[in-house]
Amino acid sequence: MFHSFYKSKKWALWAYGGGLLLITSLWIQVQFTVAINVWYKGFYDLLQNAKDYYDKSDEGITLFYDKLVSVDYILNSFEGEPSWLVLATPYIILATATGWFTRVYTLQWREAITFDFIPRWRSVEEEIEGASQRIQEDCYKFADIVQSLGLQIVRAFMTLIAFVPILWTLSEKVDIPILRDIEGSLVWLALCVSLGGLVVSWFVGIKLPGLEYNNQKVEAAFRKDLVLGEDNKTQYAQPETLFELFTGIRFNYRRLFWHYGYFDLWAHFYDQFMSIAPYLIMGPSLFTGKILLGIMIQVSNAFGKVHGSFSLFLHNWTRITELRSIYRLFSALLSRKRCRPPSNLLICMVSDNFT
Repeated sequence: MFHSFYKSKKWALWAYGGGLLLITSLWIQVQFTVAINVWYKGFYDLLQNAKDYYDKSDEGITLFYDKLVSVDYILNSFEGEPSWLVLATPYIILATATGWFTRVYTLQWREAITFDFIPRWRSVEEEIEGASQRIQEDCYKFADIVQSLGLQIVRAFMTLIAFVPILWTLSEKVDIPILRDIEGSLVWLALCVSLGGLVVSWFVGIKLPGLEYNNQKVEAAFRKDLVLGEDNKTQYAQPETLFELFTGIRFNYRRLFWHYGYFDLWAHFYDQFMSIAPYLIMGPSLFTGKILLGIMIQVSNAFGKVHGSFSLFLHNWTRITELRSIYRLFSALLSRKRCRPPSNLLICMVSDNFT
């Protein structure tokens, strides 16, 4: 599935040229997030010191709006401090364009996979339930999930490169016993809670891939009987048969919902706790006067970026589960292939796995 796109001369320009373009775009977006993180400090420090402008409110209001919507940074040949508008506008435009190009990239990958699998599917002698759906639907799902996760991994790596030094420096502001004596304590804390969350998620969601796999099989059987019934309602799509098939669907979905239920319970608890973690750590420093509100917000933002990068797989666990089920289905399809004479354009391989 990777070979059909990344090892094909036909798709080389899309695969590598498009991939390079996406990676470059992600790098630029990360630089904007770093600049916005720096902007947080000045903006929230201004809000905390609003009382200093009670006697000169016009000056305070001017500074407030300059922080938000001023274009003086552009007019002054990019000197001084950029406003939120100057930082957010190009970021929004770039993110939108990247999203559009990513969808086109995924479609091109789907086309490569699809027309690589069609001749393979036509040479299968032992059919697998829902094989046609694998080609029609799951090729796109596979390409979409893999490119999405791939770009997130690249973004996470770039984010770590940009934000770990920032969070490491901000760790000097921690004023909690033990943690204040550990160099880079905020970085190590983000790493530990992310790895711990990943391990717990692995055990909590260990049954999900198998359930997704079974669910897609019963859905395929139900869909197949309906499709056959379009041409022959006498032999197919009988109410009794459909009811029996849907009973299997209902049983599998209820099991799947139950297991997703306790996984979601864990995931929501974890996310909510992590949203207050930087405040639990930096709060004492705020009240001892070691930091101002701007530093607090900057730490919260940087901690969220670093932790989010470390816990990438945890936050994408359901998509990874879906990807693993698709992998099993395609593996089952390819494992039923049989080689034909060399006159065929394809050289078949019998394998339980695929690349």
